[in-house]
Amino acid sequence: MDAFEKVRTKLETQPQEEYEIINVEVKHGGFVYYQEGCCLVRSKDEEDNDNYEVLFNLEELKLDQPFIDCIRVAPDEKYVAAKIRTEDSEASTCVIIKLSDQPVMEASFPNVSSFEWVKDEEDEDVLFYTFQRNLRCHDVYRATFGDNKRNERFYTEKDPSYFVFLYLTKDSRFLTINIMNKTTSEVWLIDGLSPWDPPVLIQKRIHGVLYYVEHRDDELYILTNVGEPTEFKLMRTAADTPAIMNWDLFFTMKRNTKVIDLDMFKDHCVLFLKHSNLLYVNVIGLADDSVRSLKLPPWACGFIMDTNSDPKNCPFQLCSPIRPPKYYTYKFAEGKLFEETGHEDPITKTSRVLRLEAKSKDGKLVPMTVFHKTDSEDLQKKPLLVHVYGAYGMDLKMNFRPERRVLVDDGWILAYCHVRGGGELGLQWHADGRLTKKLNGLADLEACIKTLHGQGFSQPSLTTLTAFSAGGVLAGALCNSNPELVRAVTLEAPFLDVLNTMMDTTLPLTLEELEEWGNPSSDEKHKNYIKRYCPYQNIKPQHYPSIHITAYENDERVPLKGIVSYTEKLKEAIAEHAKDTGEGYQTPNIILDIQPGGNHVIEDSHKKITAQIKFLYEELGLDSTSVFEDLKKYLKF
Repeated sequence: MDAFEKVRTKLETQPQEEYEIINVEVKHGGFVYYQEGCCLVRSKDEEDNDNYEVLFNLEELKLDQPFIDCIRVAPDEKYVAAKIRTEDSEASTCVIIKLSDQPVMEASFPNVSSFEWVKDEEDEDVLFYTFQRNLRCHDVYRATFGDNKRNERFYTEKDPSYFVFLYLTKDSRFLTINIMNKTTSEVWLIDGLSPWDPPVLIQKRIHGVLYYVEHRDDELYILTNVGEPTEFKLMRTAADTPAIMNWDLFFTMKRNTKVIDLDMFKDHCVLFLKHSNLLYVNVIGLADDSVRSLKLPPWACGFIMDTNSDPKNCPFQLCSPIRPPKYYTYKFAEGKLFEETGHEDPITKTSRVLRLEAKSKDGKLVPMTVFHKTDSEDLQKKPLLVHVYGAYGMDLKMNFRPERRVLVDDGWILAYCHVRGGGELGLQWHADGRLTKKLNGLADLEACIKTLHGQGFSQPSLTTLTAFSAGGVLAGALCNSNPELVRAVTLEAPFLDVLNTMMDTTLPLTLEELEEWGNPSSDEKHKNYIKRYCPYQNIKPQHYPSIHITAYENDERVPLKGIVSYTEKLKEAIAEHAKDTGEGYQTPNIILDIQPGGNHVIEDSHKKITAQIKFLYEELGLDSTSVFEDLKKYLKF
């Protein structure tokens, strides 16, 4: 959804090594729409931040520290819609502002997920939006405003294992209704010129077939995994014959390639790719089917896309966990990639990034990305922080995080383990780490840590592990199977009780998650397999690393009950082991930090960041004075 929602956050590096988070902004016509303080504003000059027009004051909603999550402007700029959230909740409100000499809120809708504008035959703006209830997004509505006000439900998905989101093609010709679960999708087209006409089905859902749609010059460009191999490939067909039997193969990816995003232009299609753990941009000439493949700088670990309407240029940003984003622009006329000039981040010269591989026990090579200071001596004596996720076909998050930058500056080694179950090497990499292959991810993680130690990166007594959400499954499983590999662990909103959660169909996401974890309620094979790795089920009296868990009081995605049960059972097992071991045994610290609010993961929480770093330094017996001083350069405490 991130790739098609196009909701991006920009980060700008200042010469003083400070960083600033720039809220979501949208360029439309001659204006830039963005958040300034507690207001939705627009300005004619994006460089002139002091000269803007206030469109709406977020404080009118009486929310605690609201922020704008997404902005969409109606085609002729009569209206602007903005989705507003708070840090401590996943609930949202979509406000519709009528643009005039005196902007006014025309309407507001609760719990909106995705939304897009189109214009009908009578030049009336129509807002399509999806409604989210209990984290499930099944309903599509359409609304008009002004004198002809209406709001009606347009579509309801009956299968609870699917969710619905909207995407407007780059040329605004079609609005797509995307109906998906973890492995299957179905797309309907709404004509952007006749939005009241019935939608057109592209292809009825086929189990295991995923596809996404773009449009250009009466042709549909379809990114899909249909056919062999079952990795993404680009196909195309005429817009008036969209069914699968008419799809023609247009471009195939290399093996071990992850398609991160696709952007369509008048004469070019740009693919943003990750191949063998390195980033590439492929520029396809649509007039002559030429392909230009650009290997990007080896320090880069992630893309940030621009919401760009310039047909001549394709701008984007590159980032890494320790380096703030840097702007790049591919200019079609020159056929060249240009990088932003100016201040060069000193981390370029003071740190190294390594691409390594570990051999798992079945012979699979597992990629790792490792960062450390260039001048570090005797890396075996340096602290190591290992990152893991390995679920849903999602890449391990490698966006810029100031606290990670500070750790590297303080001598830490960071290792990102791209284990099976994630998506770093394509769809098969995910398939090889889900359902009854989930233990492959655990084997990969163990192999990564052992390989790092074997190649001289740290040692078990200085090794720490961090994970969030579903990454908690593999981290928790490692603590049961190989606790001696790590000294301390930090978990945020971790999924730890897989079996009991997946057997409770009253929880919001259980039915959507069946394709990832299996159905233990009806399938004995799935039930027995989950029992083999589930962190909660496999706690036993033994030595454990110290563990710091951050949980959120009203988290609907990972219920607090399961985390509390895990913590209590773990403490009991540790107490029993300590009793059997006798005097002199150093009991590990198990800390459960319950934060208020109903969000799932709060990435920028200064309180959480401080608590986790403090915990790691204390567990390893390190002096944290300098690290907190350095953090003040980046975070406003």
